[in-house]
Amino acid sequence: MLFVLGEYRIEGRRAAEISASVERAVGAGRLAPGELLPPMRELAIELGVNPNTVAAAYRALRDRGVIETAGRRGSRVRDRPASTPREQIQVTAEGVRDVSSGNPDPALLPSLGGALAAAAERAERRPVLYGEPVADTELERMARAAFRADGVPEGPVAVTSGALDAIERVLVAHLRPGDAVAVEDPGWGSVLDLIPALGLRPVPVAVDDDGPLPGETERALRQGARALIVTDQAQNPTGAAVGKARAEELRAVLAAHPHVLLVEDDNGHGIVDQPLRPLGGVTTHWALVRSVAKTYGPDLRLGLLTGDSVTLDRVLGRQRLGAGWVSHVLQDAVLHLWRTGAVDGEGVAASYGRRRAALVEALRERGIAAHGRSGMNVWVPVPDETGVVARMLQSGWAVAPGARFRLASPPGVRLTVSTLAMDEIGQVADALAAATRPVAAGRYG
Repeated sequence: MLFVLGEYRIEGRRAAEISASVERAVGAGRLAPGELLPPMRELAIELGVNPNTVAAAYRALRDRGVIETAGRRGSRVRDRPASTPREQIQVTAEGVRDVSSGNPDPALLPSLGGALAAAAERAERRPVLYGEPVADTELERMARAAFRADGVPEGPVAVTSGALDAIERVLVAHLRPGDAVAVEDPGWGSVLDLIPALGLRPVPVAVDDDGPLPGETERALRQGARALIVTDQAQNPTGAAVGKARAEELRAVLAAHPHVLLVEDDNGHGIVDQPLRPLGGVTTHWALVRSVAKTYGPDLRLGLLTGDSVTLDRVLGRQRLGAGWVSHVLQDAVLHLWRTGAVDGEGVAASYGRRRAALVEALRERGIAAHGRSGMNVWVPVPDETGVVARMLQSGWAVAPGARFRLASPPGVRLTVSTLAMDEIGQVADALAAATRPVAAGRYG
């Protein structure tokens, strides 16, 4: 059976067929963003199916982020499909200083020549073939020792293709489409994209300089969130870092919800001069991932994942059926960099810290509240995000629009300090002062 919507015909008799028909049309551009879909009962009559079948199809489309529903106002194609990366929301122009990228300072990244040469030499001596261990045993041993030194509970170690790959694998190992996931708001845009792309529902949790607010976290878990994602330090975009008192509060919240899956992102490892306050071990299932992107460079797609044995067993089992393993050449290169101390972690953390603190202070002196407790980013709440971004661009500075990082939290902009020289701090602060007005300090959401 067919139903004509504009020039497109929705077809199918089963929920999967109906949802696939709509999704194909959205992907091909034949159903435009914002276009209203037919009422469920009307479509059911036209297709000759039970209304519950159409309801199931719409529910699947909503869970996958293809459509959005607004009660009596009906269901519409989302303005920005879940498959559209938030990184595409950016504003820059030729000749403008870009402080929006979120990238590390290239001058603080190590040379990869020696590490790659050593890895290639080892591969020539003994090529890695099918059936061998998926992780280099020495890398695994060093990772486990580092986790232990930071107070992370004992657990197996897996190697993934970066932090986002690890987070996706952990979520898929435990959750099903339609499940709710509590996420920081504002938070890492890639995670906010990943959740609906997996058919999961994001539940925003407001944050302040110490990370997720305990009350907001408790509310999200009480409302049925089956997983919680927390950035331990160098939170993107706010620079938040979970302190000792906040960690104790969050662990108490999690203890009351032992069946919630906890996922920790320790992306700031190696560039932050504050101690890690891990939360893992309170719930039955938990995982913590460290990527080498900020320390050794984003192109080294490698993350070190640990967690409870059931979670890691599921992740490794599924990995073997897909990618199989992360290249041992990359593993050996990272191992060489780590073993030889190619990066002065304290020096890198101090460099970012000086620039970050200087920018926060310069903005404070100009009456602008800014946040940046750790890492390389500074978050500035603003009353008019679009206007501030445009005026900054006119002044010669490209900042990241807060829309890349927000669900329900108020507007803001993110500035990355890694490309700033100390003598440029005052210039960008002056430009931001001219583009905005003071906003009260406090929580971000």
